[in-house]
Amino acid sequence: MAESAAHPDQDTLTGFLAHLRNERRYSELTLESYARDLRRLFQLAASTPLSDLRSHHIRRYIAQLHGQGLGGRTLARMLSAWRGFFNYLIRDHNFKGNPCIGLRPPKAPRTLPHALSPDEAVKLVELPVQTPLDARDKAMFELLYSSGLRLAELVGLDPVDMDFNDAAVRVTGKGNKTRIVPVGTQAIAALRAWLNVRVQFAKPDETALFVGKSGKRISPRTVQLQLRQWGIKQGIASGVHPHLLRHSFATHVLQSSGDLRAVQEMLGHASISTTQVYTHLDFQYLAKIYDGAHPRARKKTP
Repeated sequence: MAESAAHPDQDTLTGFLAHLRNERRYSELTLESYARDLRRLFQLAASTPLSDLRSHHIRRYIAQLHGQGLGGRTLARMLSAWRGFFNYLIRDHNFKGNPCIGLRPPKAPRTLPHALSPDEAVKLVELPVQTPLDARDKAMFELLYSSGLRLAELVGLDPVDMDFNDAAVRVTGKGNKTRIVPVGTQAIAALRAWLNVRVQFAKPDETALFVGKSGKRISPRTVQLQLRQWGIKQGIASGVHPHLLRHSFATHVLQSSGDLRAVQEMLGHASISTTQVYTHLDFQYLAKIYDGAHPRARKKTP
């Protein structure tokens, strides 16, 4: 089967991604997601120029993708990418309107993020360090759980971002926004141990805090694979990934402190509503405690 011809507006995608990279300072992971979603739009539009697309086209595309099994959350992300793309085309390419304005994806069932139990999280990060790369992995995973970093934020760190005197890390998050996040004592110790052996791997001109075997900045994929392997070695039954440690961090801090605003600040959420999903997790935890402890809540045996 012959490969389909390139869409007539393909060059605009290159320009848009350059705009996101250079002006909005989006991470490479985010750029890959945008590119994937916009290529899907090009596939759906086929040979139709983007300037000819109207709301009924976009509505049909969303319905088509939903029929193929894509969920509401995925379609919401995709529609957001398309909307931003058309805003760029209006600004820089004299497009007259945005066909995505006013359209909403199908509602997704509300799912709570999975979190490890405190015992599972501690078991995961208490890695047996036998090699210098084990020291690197332990430092990465301790920091993910200690400070709730996103994967892109972790791989983007440089040693100068660490402040060992104040036990804090300077993080550049979404939209190139910078925040200062506390770092726990166990993570500090693991980071010091890694920095002691980092010179064995890092290229002389490499500025990254965490490097791979090549001596260059570690890739997100390597972090994901290493964490998954450590989860298996440590006997964690559920699939372990970097965002799981972020969810676990948020859940455990909220359970201990009840301070939603502080958790929002540490996670780098622009809106408190994004953080509020963890109050549902916290309520589940409290409900279990209540059911087990309150005499009027206990189920009576017949």
